[in-house]
Amino acid sequence: MPSSPHSLTVAGRTYRSRLLVGTGKYRDFAETRAAIDASGAEIVTVAIRRTNIGQNAGEPNLLEVLPPSQFTILPNTAGCYTAVDAVRTLRLARELLDGHALCKLEVLGDPTNLFPNMPETLKAAETLVKEGFAVMVYCADDPIQARMLEELGCVAVMPLASLIGSGMGIVNPWNLRLIIDQAQVPVLVDAGVGTASDAAIAMELGCDGVLMNTAIAHARDPLLMASAMKKAVEAGREAFLAGRMPRKYYSADPSSPTTGLIGS
Repeated sequence: MPSSPHSLTVAGRTYRSRLLVGTGKYRDFAETRAAIDASGAEIVTVAIRRTNIGQNAGEPNLLEVLPPSQFTILPNTAGCYTAVDAVRTLRLARELLDGHALCKLEVLGDPTNLFPNMPETLKAAETLVKEGFAVMVYCADDPIQARMLEELGCVAVMPLASLIGSGMGIVNPWNLRLIIDQAQVPVLVDAGVGTASDAAIAMELGCDGVLMNTAIAHARDPLLMASAMKKAVEAGREAFLAGRMPRKYYSADPSSPTTGLIGS
């Protein structure tokens, strides 16, 4: 598909949707598929340590519900706390997915807050890139480390908006802007989105996309929230492209003409 201002290009492939979604935390695979359809997402991320995509014979296989012929499967390393574990997990994923190179790297530093362990993330990223993986990487909202990941060859950097599963939204938009302004690869917000306005704000800041799971799966109505997130990402992107009006504090600027008024 040809690129357009509304499409997202990652690792040389172009997608219509700038919304990426996870596949965990739903009631069952049927709800997973229905929510993803409602979101319009084309890239779906799968936790290899928690979801069966063929490694557990005899168990329900997610790929039967989300076939790679219809979706780009993005295996991730959720649950890994060392570079060694993350690399091993993605090697397994590549084998299960017939040589699929695109992956999402996340190396966690703490089981309570799930903040990324950046030294281990950098170590794993370097190894994976050398082995031919196309690495999209979950990272802290640190512009220096984001640049280091890009220099290592990662195809996208994915700073957290706030802690995974917190629903707190974007707590530090200024750091995100620093990362966006310097990056030559796509920047996607990953983690912390709670509702549609959070996704719209991320896109209005200039992010190239948003990845989420809990915000949809734990909504009262996941399918309706998935639809809302789709619209929010599209609206935020359009607002970014349109360019917002300047903020004018203490300066009245009436929207109606002031000339030719009756009695003037």
